[in-house]
Amino acid sequence: MKFLAITLITDSPDPATGGLKPTRERFREVVAAALLAEELGFDGFGVGERHERPFLSSSPPVVLGHIAALTRRIRLFTAVTTLSLLDPVRAYEDYATLDHLSDGRLELMIGKGNGAAQRELFQVSPEDQWERNAEGYELFRRIWREDKVSAQPRFRPALSGAEVLPRPFQRALRVWHGSATSRESVDLAARCGDPLFSANVTHPIGPYAELIRHYRERWEHYGHDPARAVVGAGTAGYHAARTSQQAVAAYRPAFARYLAFHEQLGAAPVFPTLEDFVERSSALIGSPQQVIEKVHRYHEAFGHTALHLQAEAGGLAEADHRASLELFQSDIAPVLRRAIPDPRFPDPAFPDL
Repeated sequence: MKFLAITLITDSPDPATGGLKPTRERFREVVAAALLAEELGFDGFGVGERHERPFLSSSPPVVLGHIAALTRRIRLFTAVTTLSLLDPVRAYEDYATLDHLSDGRLELMIGKGNGAAQRELFQVSPEDQWERNAEGYELFRRIWREDKVSAQPRFRPALSGAEVLPRPFQRALRVWHGSATSRESVDLAARCGDPLFSANVTHPIGPYAELIRHYRERWEHYGHDPARAVVGAGTAGYHAARTSQQAVAAYRPAFARYLAFHEQLGAAPVFPTLEDFVERSSALIGSPQQVIEKVHRYHEAFGHTALHLQAEAGGLAEADHRASLELFQSDIAPVLRRAIPDPRFPDPAFPDL
């Protein structure tokens, strides 16, 4: 199993003080989280893309480009690139450039994105968002693979023998499809022979397990080898300590921020109490053995071989957060790596991606 640390770069008030941190400080925290992830041995670091409050993650290529200059080993992910809002030609230019600057450490997750405000900002309607995402990805994929492209897309001007530069560092870029609630993203991933990354953060396990089953069914429908289907999954939260009591007690400030975040969005939380959150969500909160057992329980339903954790403290004391990540790498990750084998990053079984 491989492990990613991700951030959406939220800009939420501190539940204790009610204040926001300066934007520059938030970006410095993100960079520090990436450096810590590499130091501790995480396989990847991901930055989300959102274009509305309460997020500051509108420009993942810039953030990841800075991180690329400061790191050497860790793979760099988007989580997710919202192709329904972007010109695929311009997105290609950004990410092909980042691919070179990172010496080929780039991997993408793509998706249509969520949020009415960002749709309005880019003048994208809910009715055509899925079509924009599929068309944008198919064009992006062609540009990555072909030196010159001719196309008559619906949502951007036509291309006639267009040469888009720079040509990428990686001939075969691995692109994951982020999946939260809809079958459209699952079907696109299966049709293209691409891996799926389940959000797995908002609801109990059932809906996500159903979408992953559907992905595997569609994968076979499109004629792909079932053994080559690759799935990743997120987590709603993470904190490990030597005992479950210590872990739950330390996580309470982070759960308070979780509740405040939902209040800020005007949405009722699916898990209204910390106890319910620990029990029914995908959050990994407890002793190392409890975390390992829960990952195995989800693996039985998902068959996933990649897992993401939250990169930033998110309401935890910084010292507690670091200690928890260190405990993950010393006591949890080695056990899961041995028990759940996975394709390498990048996966040589996908030479044509």
